[in-house]
Amino acid sequence: MNIVVIGAVAAGAKAAAKSRRLLPDAKIDIYTEDTHVSYSACGLPYYIQGNFDDYKKLIVRTPEEFGESNIDVHLQHRVIKIIPKTQKVIVKNLITDAEFPVAYDKLVVATGAQPFMPDIKNINLPNVYKVRTLEDGVAIKEAMKNAKHVTIVGGGYIGIEMLEAFVKNDIHTTLVESSSHIMSMLDEDIAKLITEYIETDSRDLVKLLTNDTVISFNGTERVEEVVTAQGEHFNTDMVIMCAGVRPRVDIAKDAGINLGITGAIKVNSRMETNIENIYACGDCIEETNIITHRQMWLPLGTNANKEGRCAAVNLAGYTEDFEGVLGSTVTRYLNLTISATALTHKAAEEAGFDPVSIMITKRDKAGYMPEVRNVTIKLVADKRTHKLLGGQAIGCGDADKRINTLSVGLLNGITVEELLGADITYAPPFSTTIDPLLSAARILIDKLK
Repeated sequence: MNIVVIGAVAAGAKAAAKSRRLLPDAKIDIYTEDTHVSYSACGLPYYIQGNFDDYKKLIVRTPEEFGESNIDVHLQHRVIKIIPKTQKVIVKNLITDAEFPVAYDKLVVATGAQPFMPDIKNINLPNVYKVRTLEDGVAIKEAMKNAKHVTIVGGGYIGIEMLEAFVKNDIHTTLVESSSHIMSMLDEDIAKLITEYIETDSRDLVKLLTNDTVISFNGTERVEEVVTAQGEHFNTDMVIMCAGVRPRVDIAKDAGINLGITGAIKVNSRMETNIENIYACGDCIEETNIITHRQMWLPLGTNANKEGRCAAVNLAGYTEDFEGVLGSTVTRYLNLTISATALTHKAAEEAGFDPVSIMITKRDKAGYMPEVRNVTIKLVADKRTHKLLGGQAIGCGDADKRINTLSVGLLNGITVEELLGADITYAPPFSTTIDPLLSAARILIDKLK
């Protein structure tokens, strides 16, 4: 069997590795226009920040290591066309410009996502950077050595992680966000608390501009000034584009592979596309939201790895279903943990539920423990059924473990009353006698009644 994999950061690399374990005699080829394979793009902000000096620590598996498993990796090779009728792909060598056909029995499309670049004047100047590849990370880390001011466009997860990186390196930073609040994927009341923390704990290094967009980067050979729609003008030494990503689906669409309502590739629970013997996984596909049962697009490394494995299992002739995602996320800003799962109050309304929500702030451990910190938890439930719909948690305490606990319950469709019965561990260094998550559940039950 000839297996061809297009793309090799997370989903593609996982699909290839799992296929080899299941099909020891198959011929497996990975084609990627990148210069590396199987690396953690999520770790780039922490490399840039200075948590470690060698970017190669982000590489999970090298081409040579794939070769030891008899998987051939073709770097700087772009698949420019898929021909389902003859089960071939056309590959272009980006170094020589030579093009050649490759036959497949099974094809895995893992083309990922690409940074969204808004229509901003002079956006192609050399000191405007993306945060996507290892080369991006190396370039940013080198450029920031001589920077006194950085501009970040976009206040989502990557924007906040990059903000932390620059603040920890004592660099003045202005972040421009088009929405009414940063972290627009969270409810506004939670985002307001994050904003207050950033503005209080950043040593006057940060300026946040919300409800605003960049319209021009002024300069000749490099960006020297930023101009926004609200009339802000300020000087800068470099710009980081964190305005989101879009699925890379051009060759799939051209081949007749169906796209879903999100604009990403449509697959079933076995990662099969509408074309026989073609599978897709990772940031280029849409998933099913477990709570709403609607399609969504959520490009996360956790999803990509699960989907890559699922594609491999099914193309190998076995059966495995990937039922969907909740959208569980976590990040940090300095000492503040930011975590969420499933639906916000706003998203629940948009999905047609009648949501009821509460927000509480509690200590995360026994009050006499020296490491005790606060954690703020927001829970959302459906008024009619009392089923939990989602949660958000922030704080300098253990916010993420409360969200992880909640996410397991959400997978099983539990009610708030059932959450209250959860047997959560307790010892003074780890929790209060009544865990903050259970306290939140009790208050939510009272509100529901």
